[in-house]
Amino acid sequence: MTKNLYDINVEKLIKWAHAYYVEDNPQASDEEYDKLARECLAFEQMHPEQSHPNSPNKRVGGFVLDGFVKASHLSRMWSQEDVFDTQELIDWINRAKKVNTNLEFMCEPKFDGASLNLIYENGLLKQAITRGDGSVGEDVTNNVKTIHSIPLQIEEKSLLEIRGEIVIKKADFEKINEQRAKNDEALFANPRNAASGSLRQLDPSVTASRKLFFNVWGVGENSLEFTKTSDMMKYIYSLGFATPPLQTITSSVEGIEETYHKIIASRDSIEMMLDGMVVKINDIETQEELGYTVKFPRWSCAYKFPAVEKTTKIIDIIQQVGRTGVITPVAVVEPTHIDGSTVERASLHNYDEIERLDLRIGDEVIIIKSGDIIPKITKVFHDRRDGTQKEVARPTNCPECNSELHDEGTLIKCQNLDCPSIVTNSIIYFASKNCMNIDGLGIKIVEQLVKEKKIYDILDLYSLEYENLSDLEGFKEKKINNLLKSIENTKGTELHRVINALGIEHIGEVASKQICLEFGLEVVSIDLDSLIALDGIGEQMAKSFVDFMHVNKELVLKLLDIIKPLVEEKVEVLENAFKDKTVVLTGTMSQSRGLIKKELEALGAKVSSSVSKKTDFLIYGEDAGSKYDKAIDLKVTTLTEEEMKAMI
Repeated sequence: MTKNLYDINVEKLIKWAHAYYVEDNPQASDEEYDKLARECLAFEQMHPEQSHPNSPNKRVGGFVLDGFVKASHLSRMWSQEDVFDTQELIDWINRAKKVNTNLEFMCEPKFDGASLNLIYENGLLKQAITRGDGSVGEDVTNNVKTIHSIPLQIEEKSLLEIRGEIVIKKADFEKINEQRAKNDEALFANPRNAASGSLRQLDPSVTASRKLFFNVWGVGENSLEFTKTSDMMKYIYSLGFATPPLQTITSSVEGIEETYHKIIASRDSIEMMLDGMVVKINDIETQEELGYTVKFPRWSCAYKFPAVEKTTKIIDIIQQVGRTGVITPVAVVEPTHIDGSTVERASLHNYDEIERLDLRIGDEVIIIKSGDIIPKITKVFHDRRDGTQKEVARPTNCPECNSELHDEGTLIKCQNLDCPSIVTNSIIYFASKNCMNIDGLGIKIVEQLVKEKKIYDILDLYSLEYENLSDLEGFKEKKINNLLKSIENTKGTELHRVINALGIEHIGEVASKQICLEFGLEVVSIDLDSLIALDGIGEQMAKSFVDFMHVNKELVLKLLDIIKPLVEEKVEVLENAFKDKTVVLTGTMSQSRGLIKKELEALGAKVSSSVSKKTDFLIYGEDAGSKYDKAIDLKVTTLTEEEMKAMI
């Protein structure tokens, strides 16, 4: 075979593969395809330097990986803001209309799979990265090269990120599970789990066998010159990517709703699992003006499908202990198949909800699942009770450590700093910048120290020695010494900072300072009535503080003995404009807000983080945002930094 004939044959193979895998319209028999592929493979093996970069023969599994390396996206991959009904859709549109009143929308199905980012450079697939945290994901390039719906080469030569969803078609999902059942392997719960698991196989040949499919939904980094998303996406599809079904362009809420209901009606006939419809503002300039929130683009939303309901039965109520110690009741239900997955548990949020529903173990209930939302119980069939149902008692002891729980109604919390469920989070909070400010003791380091059993609670930080850390991965001499020095530097710090760093529910920096100024080292054994007598300390705050000290008294006493904190004396503050006033700071000022906060607190002010009707002053600098707007709405007195200084 000559090089010229080889190129012609490869182009034919590419065309046949695209027709088969992307268009679902075979243009050659399997025998024809395999025969031509073998002939091309023989040429490629003899002349590897002349092989076509987009040859289908490159899509077989390569070598097995030891693991996946982290890789950064060129531009961030954002999540989608969810809307669930027409009113929420209208609210989202009205927010966008503040920038442009003449909006056009592009609507398309939202596929339920694993998000993937493809980076093309000089027309070649350079890298494929999972979504990860939106900035950094896992490099799965070797696996992605086995997916026929992803071109290895495109005509566009500029640097380009193409984003989409890796899915498994429903029919292929059923075949995979049939095969796994024959092999006595655990079945995949739903096509999304199967797609995600298949994409992250260390053996690319396994990925190749799973028939994954790529649906494009957007672009990231690019230099394409389009004014509308719809035109840009048409161009992307022309590069060799599949065009999603039921795409529409509309300028009205009615048009969006019509498309939404068309997609719902077609949901069962579409080959891939859907969980909603994506609505994008079509004009790219308007997108740029709207920008992004912390999580979402303001110009795009996911209009989720209605919840799917089923009837099931409550088998048990168990307690989960969160990282902050909050106890969440979880209903264990009879296994129920809902929207492609088997549900065995449902969220109940808190025990007040159990009382509101009058829920008992053994009850028949309605359970709903909507999009990615955790299944939830919406109704209890009280009339179906036969007397065997059991009432659900509020827990009094932590299921993890058996210590007494702090119960204030809606919130039930374990406050034991030694509880295995919360110990990591308690140390992270204790070491954080606004607490003890232990430099070098970030989240990952704390998790590593707890995992390696170098520390079991906050106290253990102060018994760490060089030898404890020298055998840990990533710990060099300088890093170890800096960390130990930073821990040592916390000794002698103010008492209120130590109390604040314990993370007591409802007790922040201001309350910690007030309590410590009043009671000094007696804070450990203070009684409820004495705390409530303090101005600004309510019954809920006082009970939380007393409950915490009751559970953790021994640990706190040992901690104070090690740190030997500075006990500040109460100084009578002279009358001034800010004494006993609630103040909120916002915007950029000539000095740090931390310094201004300390100055105001020295004058007797209470510095709060949020604006409310009880706020006396909002002091603002440049780029003041929503806090300023809220203060204006509530008619709170606003002051510039200069006006504040003049009053001082």
